[in-house]
Amino acid sequence: MDILTEALSSMRTGQPRSVRTHGRAPWGLRLPPVAGAGFHVVLSGTCWIVPLGDAPHLKPIALSPGDVVFLRDGRGHILADHPSTPAEVERPEQFRPGSPIGTVTIGGDGPRTSLLCGNYHLDQGRPHPLVRQLPEIIHLPAGHGRHPELSAAVQLLGAELENPRIGSHGIVPALIDSLLLYILRAWLEDRPPTAATGWAAALGDSAVAPALAAVHEDPAAQWTVESLAERAGLSRAAFSRRFTALVGEPPMAYLTRWRMTTAAKLLRESDAPLTTVAARTGYGSEYAFAKAFKREYGQAPGGYRRESRLAPA
Repeated sequence: MDILTEALSSMRTGQPRSVRTHGRAPWGLRLPPVAGAGFHVVLSGTCWIVPLGDAPHLKPIALSPGDVVFLRDGRGHILADHPSTPAEVERPEQFRPGSPIGTVTIGGDGPRTSLLCGNYHLDQGRPHPLVRQLPEIIHLPAGHGRHPELSAAVQLLGAELENPRIGSHGIVPALIDSLLLYILRAWLEDRPPTAATGWAAALGDSAVAPALAAVHEDPAAQWTVESLAERAGLSRAAFSRRFTALVGEPPMAYLTRWRMTTAAKLLRESDAPLTTVAARTGYGSEYAFAKAFKREYGQAPGGYRRESRLAPA
C-alpha cells in the first residue's frame, strides 16, 4: 500500500490549476492566498519568492532554473526578479489563453524568467497529518542531481509547454498532477534517517510503517491495538507509544481518522449507498456510521455529499 499516494488522494477536492508566467525584469507579481497548496517550477531564468503575512521566520528564497517550490497552505507571496522590486496584482489583460495552458506576461524588457505556477485543490479543513507536518514552504533546488525523477518531470513539462504538440493537452495535466507526488517524495527522501521525525520517520519505521499500511489497505477490518502491534512485532504498550510518537496520535484515533477520510472521499466521488460506505469503512450499520461521521465532520453523510457536489471543481 502506497501511503503517500493514498494520503494525498484522500485530500484532493478538484483538479490542479496552473498557468505559465513570463516575467521580464523589472517585474514583481503579488499572489493572494489560495485554498489548497501552491507550487512554482522555474522553467528558465532566475527569480525570488517572498512570503507574505505574519511569518518573520520565512525569508525570501532565490530560485534558479529547475527549482521547485511547494507552499503547503497556499499562503500569499510575491514572485519577483528581486525582493526589492515593487509587486503588482495580476490584471486580466496580462493573461492570454493558450494551449495546453494559458500564460501571464508581466514586467519590462529585461532578462526573462519563465515559470509554471499553480495550486492543488486539497482539503485544508481536515489535512492528513502527513501533509500537516510538512514545512510551510518546501524549496527543492535543481542542482547536484539530488532529485533525478523530479528534474526529469520538470524538463518534460518545460518541453511540452515550450513546444506543444499532439497529445500535450493530456500530457501536461498528467505531469502537473504527478509533480505533487514527486515533490513530496523528494522532500521525504531528503530527510537523513537520524534527523527524520514525525511522518518522515514513520514511513520508514520497521514497526509503524507496516501497521499504517495495514490500516490504509483495509480500513474496514476490525483492527485493535493488539492486532496492529502484532503486525509491528511489538508489545501492545511499546507499539502504542512508538506509533503515537511518530504519527502524532494514538493508533485507534488514526484508524478512525482514516475511516472517516475514506468515507468522505467515497461520498464525494461515488454514488455508493450509505450502507455500502459504512461497510467499506468498518461500521456494521448505517446508523453507527452516520453517527460517527457527524461527530467528525459536523454534518450527516447525506448533507456532506450534497454540499460537496455543489462545490466548484
